[in-house]
Amino acid sequence: MNDSVFHRLYDQYHQDVFQFLVYLVKDRHVAEDLMHEVYVRVLRAYDRFQGKSSEKTWLFSIAKNVAIDHFRKTAVRKKHSMDFFDWETQQLVSAERIPEEVSLLNEDKIRLYQMLDLCTGDQKLVIIMRYFQDLSIAETAEVLEWSEGKVKTTQHRAIRSLRQKLLEAEGGGEYAE
Repeated sequence: MNDSVFHRLYDQYHQDVFQFLVYLVKDRHVAEDLMHEVYVRVLRAYDRFQGKSSEKTWLFSIAKNVAIDHFRKTAVRKKHSMDFFDWETQQLVSAERIPEEVSLLNEDKIRLYQMLDLCTGDQKLVIIMRYFQDLSIAETAEVLEWSEGKVKTTQHRAIRSLRQKLLEAEGGGEYAE
């Protein structure tokens, strides 16, 4: 990989990838460290990039894997052994505070971020990619290595779950479709 390709990739996508990592880990400093790891992996793997997906979805795939590796390492450090780890509920849930930028948001958005942490890991990933990072269904499917149908189903369930959690938090009972 030559320097100009690396610089182009970095200049074009670093902000989106960084925001994605901040949403996942909720810690700007950790996200910065993970960004370094993402671009180290990009340097190592670019020669094997075949162009079957866009560079953007390829970078998001790498970022997702780096974040998952971070959560694995964090879980191992906290538990000292990995006897049981529930990937469905724990893989993308950080004990850290919500990102600093959230303090600038209104109460509704803050509540939405809090409720998003109560969703499954898959639902959280889909909502972040689709609505915070503006990836299409096809791009999200590529990053997650899922079918487009699974992305649509997960998105629908995530929205329904978020709506229900927000109503319950407001004391409004159950949501009926």
